[in-house]
Amino acid sequence: MKRHLVRCCMIACFACCVHLTGCGGGGAEIKQTTTHTSLGQELQDLDAAYQKKILTEKEYKNAKEKLLKKYAK
Repeated sequence: MKRHLVRCCMIACFACCVHLTGCGGGGAEIKQTTTHTSLGQELQDLDAAYQKKILTEKEYKNAKEKLLKKYAK
């Protein structure tokens, strides 16, 4: 009788553990990105893209304005 009770308890514990591991989350992945680029470096990169004709003048001016606002905070 005692062995039967021990087995039942072990099975119940195992079942609880298996059940609870399914509650561990939905596979959510959290990523954090940190940049260490200065305003000067970003402006140089932007200017280089404009000089290489990768950006139009309008795109360049808009991007530059966004950068200046971003770093003004």
